[in-house]
Amino acid sequence: MASSSTSSSGLTFKLHPLVIVNISDHYTRVKSQMQQPSNNSNSNSISISNSNSNDRVYGCVIGVQRGRTVEIFNSFELLYDESTHSLDRTFLEKKQELYKKVFPHFYILGWYSTGTDAHESDMLIHKALMDINESPVYVLLNPSINHAQKDLPVTIYESELHVIDGNPQLIFVRSSYTIETVEAERISVDHVAHLKPSDGGSAATQLAAHLTGIHSAIKMLNSRIRVLHHYLLAMQKGDIPCENALLRQVSSLLRRLPAIESEKFQDDFLMEYNDTLLITYLAMFTNCSSTMNELVDKFNTAYDRHSRRGGRTAFM
Repeated sequence: MASSSTSSSGLTFKLHPLVIVNISDHYTRVKSQMQQPSNNSNSNSISISNSNSNDRVYGCVIGVQRGRTVEIFNSFELLYDESTHSLDRTFLEKKQELYKKVFPHFYILGWYSTGTDAHESDMLIHKALMDINESPVYVLLNPSINHAQKDLPVTIYESELHVIDGNPQLIFVRSSYTIETVEAERISVDHVAHLKPSDGGSAATQLAAHLTGIHSAIKMLNSRIRVLHHYLLAMQKGDIPCENALLRQVSSLLRRLPAIESEKFQDDFLMEYNDTLLITYLAMFTNCSSTMNELVDKFNTAYDRHSRRGGRTAFM
């Protein structure tokens, strides 16, 4: 049901991290509940069959639409029966009413689910929500882990009416999006990123993971700067047409660079750099002193045993 073509609606989508965290938390909770051991064989067989058929989660995404810009702020869960392909409308209306009391400006923009790709049955849910929003969006989160993938495993679909084999049909088309954050979300995401691992990992493990993340971020930034540099060189040579909008964005970005070349920045940077080197040297001296103390203790122990046998006094 998902087409490889992109959307032609011209809408700009902004997705907040809270939505991704909510979907991930919803999927993790449902998956952990399905993997819980049962007390008897009958319930065990039932839980296994449910885990095979109900491994997807469903919910609604809410936010605001200002003109051609759609901003998705939050989400909540839905009760969906996969056997009958029906939504619990009472539960949906109750959740919508509760969210309206807290966020009066938020509206249901669409729905979300998990999976590797859009299914044919997803269109049934999509059409069921058209009485609330005539053009709902579909946010799909892929829970499969792919270490080689650099982009977020999130896809936003819109529905468009296409004529296929002479029959008009609604199909899903991909839409591009950007990540939009506010101060509270940045603090929350940073807090989640620094949580201690559940397996009791040490501080060294957390530091290694933190440094690995920084290294990956710098590596990605370097690769994107190279792409931009090659693109500008090709534009200068005339291999590709000139885009004034992109040049203005690059010029605006470059104007910010002299701001970090001030004398105060250099002084603060050198002071921070020297403090870091001093802490590193102190750590090395402390480690060396600890090693020397262990060596002296071992030497005294060995020499004391030797002196007792030969009748000599201790060396230290």
